[in-house]
Amino acid sequence: MKALVFFQCVLFSAASALAQGNAPAVQPQINTIFSGADGKFEASPDTAVLHFDIAAQDDQSRAAYTKATAAAERVRQALSQNGIDPKVMQVGFYSVQPMYDWKNPKRKVIGYRVSTSLTLKLRDFSKVGAIIEQTADLESMQNQSLSYTLEDTEAAKAKAAEDALRRARNQAGAVASAGGRTLGELLHASVDVNQQVITPVPMMMRSAVANAGVAPAPTAEFTPQSVTINAHVNAMFALK
Repeated sequence: MKALVFFQCVLFSAASALAQGNAPAVQPQINTIFSGADGKFEASPDTAVLHFDIAAQDDQSRAAYTKATAAAERVRQALSQNGIDPKVMQVGFYSVQPMYDWKNPKRKVIGYRVSTSLTLKLRDFSKVGAIIEQTADLESMQNQSLSYTLEDTEAAKAKAAEDALRRARNQAGAVASAGGRTLGELLHASVDVNQQVITPVPMMMRSAVANAGVAPAPTAEFTPQSVTINAHVNAMFALK
């Protein structure tokens, strides 16, 4: 009687194993081969994320609040002028902080700082430049950043998983062939999918925007950065 041969092969690097965590427990079976592989799919982003940090400081808390409010109102006006409902703007936080004279042993309050964080998500990328230009010269605007993301991820996740499974099948097939066997049907599989995090990039300084006038932005004809969806598949195949 021909002896049954058992193959078990784990085909992923240590770095991938650390990133993906331990593979799910699968009971070894005769005439099977186990393979793990990474896959990815690069998709065009569907959402632009604009982040605004507003901060104003003054001797009196009321005066600092007024300055911050004026800056926020300018942002509302910029949205309205570009056909965007201000209600879509999201507030991350709002704070009022006393400023102290640390050289004074009594820590005397010398002023107040009012700050808030605003986030705007846009599907229409053509409006990004105008909003940045209309808000970049605000005195209380501390920082602006722009990033792109993919919110409708289901199709991209499926493509990344398909790529990972294809790689796992190819690797398992190569090992099976080297052992004189033929790769059979898929018996078991697990998949882990994640989206690459893109760090927001600071936008133009106020002085640059002020001198630019109506000239197009330096990145006007560039394509937004693609969003990478990563997938890891662990799969068990039968051996013939």
